[in-house]
Amino acid sequence: MRRISLLTLALLFGAGTMFAADNAAKTDAKTTAPAKSEGGFDIKALDKTADPCVDFYQFACGGWRTANPLPSDKSRYGRFDELQERNRAELHNILESVSDAKKKRTPIEAKVGDFYAACMDEATIEKKGGTPLQPWFKQIDAIKTREDLFKTVGKFNSEGIPGFFGFFASPDMKNSKQTIAMVIQGGLSLPDRDDYLKTDAKAQEKRDKFVDHVQKMFELTGDSADKASAEAKTVLELETELAKDSMDRTSLRDPKNRDNKMDTAKLSELAPNFDFKDYFAATGAPAFTELNNMTPKFFEQLNASVASRPLDDWKTLLRWKVLNDAADSLSKSFVDEDFAFNQGYLRGIKVQEPRWKRCTSSTDQGLGEALGQIYVAKTFGPEGKERMHKMIDALTASLHDDIEGLSWMTPETKAKALEKLKAVNTTKVGYPDKWKDYSSVVVKRDDYLGDELNAAKFEVKRNYDKIGKPTIRTEWGMTPPTVNAYYNPANNEIVFPAGILQPPFFDRSMDDAVNFGAIGVVIGHEYTHGFDDQGSKFDPEGNFQNWWTPADLEAFNKGTTCIADEYSGFTSVKDPAGDVHLKGRLTLGENTADNGGIHIAYNALEKVLNEDPSKRKEIDGFTPEQRFFLGFAQVWCENTSDAELRRRADVDPHSPGKYRVIGAASNSAEFAKAYGCKAGQPMVRENACRVW
Repeated sequence: MRRISLLTLALLFGAGTMFAADNAAKTDAKTTAPAKSEGGFDIKALDKTADPCVDFYQFACGGWRTANPLPSDKSRYGRFDELQERNRAELHNILESVSDAKKKRTPIEAKVGDFYAACMDEATIEKKGGTPLQPWFKQIDAIKTREDLFKTVGKFNSEGIPGFFGFFASPDMKNSKQTIAMVIQGGLSLPDRDDYLKTDAKAQEKRDKFVDHVQKMFELTGDSADKASAEAKTVLELETELAKDSMDRTSLRDPKNRDNKMDTAKLSELAPNFDFKDYFAATGAPAFTELNNMTPKFFEQLNASVASRPLDDWKTLLRWKVLNDAADSLSKSFVDEDFAFNQGYLRGIKVQEPRWKRCTSSTDQGLGEALGQIYVAKTFGPEGKERMHKMIDALTASLHDDIEGLSWMTPETKAKALEKLKAVNTTKVGYPDKWKDYSSVVVKRDDYLGDELNAAKFEVKRNYDKIGKPTIRTEWGMTPPTVNAYYNPANNEIVFPAGILQPPFFDRSMDDAVNFGAIGVVIGHEYTHGFDDQGSKFDPEGNFQNWWTPADLEAFNKGTTCIADEYSGFTSVKDPAGDVHLKGRLTLGENTADNGGIHIAYNALEKVLNEDPSKRKEIDGFTPEQRFFLGFAQVWCENTSDAELRRRADVDPHSPGKYRVIGAASNSAEFAKAYGCKAGQPMVRENACRVW
């Protein structure tokens, strides 16, 4: 199943769909040896034939990229993935040890073990074929009126099955202490709305391939070729209408576009054909009278289509939503076709991953905090939190000094910025203090899709139950083994799961310079998200509210425009038919965070070195300052398929690793000084961009 996060988080790393579905090779491995780690800094990763002042990414990562060609089961592989693979191997070992129902197991071990066992039971899954879809298809067939349609969509949404738009609970944008209902555009199968709207040959090819894929999927359910062909065309037509009425990703990033609080009567007046009353009742959500309509034009503009298009067309689209969502959890024929289009064609992945990898990831996604409890007990002790908090304290002090020293910001706005910095919650390190209780989630060893839906239904209900209640600020948006980090503007918090607190990000055996360059920049990155082009629009309490003077806001926007323009000039894919460039406005928040993070972390390191001059020594022939930048760069060593680079250029708010390194380093005067780079060299920008 494809799960969608209900939180708006500024992530360190855009994971996308990390783990492909697979029914290919079985494995009889009872344990998996985690991949070897080279630590936070790998001297063999360098390409010393490259000039760091010409191409620092090649200098820092050229050796690694040569030694680690893109695996056939990946669309992107980097040092992030090395750590993800080590974590997944650790989780696999845990799951193998608790999957035997004959052994004595705790309730948590039994829950995650049986979930994993159901996923690994290919024989049972294969025998069922597409029959698990029939209960939902029968409900769709029973739809006779538009009211029935929306009741069914609401019921499906409560069971974790997507529909034509999104409905969830989230903190009120102007009163973050209270959680309210939210509705938002949705319903698209292709990666981005522009995939339906562009007129170039590549976009047309993508749509043609999509129609072929949808037809094949419907044929697998037993539909005739003619019927499946007509259904596929209907799906494309309706999703194209959804796309035309959808806000583009860059516009959707801006909180002012998402802040549209209204009462339910106003929503119904805006889109009377949506039958929201029946829909909301069918979801089982608590009754409410006000909500935030995050994309009002979507509902207003699509309103006519809901009435004008035949009911059977919408039923066809709903059948597709069920089929598309469940495809990677069904028998081999469904999984193979789903993989061929979504992973093979769209992302350039050549082969599917072994099934144990998929099942391990699926268990983490479905029962993450249950599996996370076992993972944390085995791999992450209290000393990990202590070390991390010391780094956070150092970065907090550095950002404080940075804000105070900004030449472009007036004292009035500095005071507000420092107030927000002081209010940032930095306590979420490693794992939650209170774990989720999954005791109500039914897991059966012979019903994998049912298990996934039960886990999804549990999460949806937990989310809906928050409507109209005080915001719960203790919850986490990631599972403990996740190799990532995030900033949550509504909570004004930075969060670091246990999974990322390992090499290459944090390594106890490494010197301070490397660790400040790796995990230090990660901390600085997440901190800076609170002050990037979007985070800066939220106050210390997490409310969408301006705290800037007009002059300071003008200066800030000038700095972020510089960054947006810089990254828009980077070429992601070279193509004779037309190069693919990064979208500077889409990636602006992440690029601002990278540039701010590297500056803040560098200053924190310098303070440590000044306090203890004995640490100012060369290691492996590099000064601490040089090792700092190498520690930063080597986190982003990666190889990526052109298809994936194309896809991410449209949908990922993160720049490719190459440009995360080149962009931030070329704006850094400290980098130029560390490597003796001169004006006019490629790694020294003539008009360097600087915000924080």
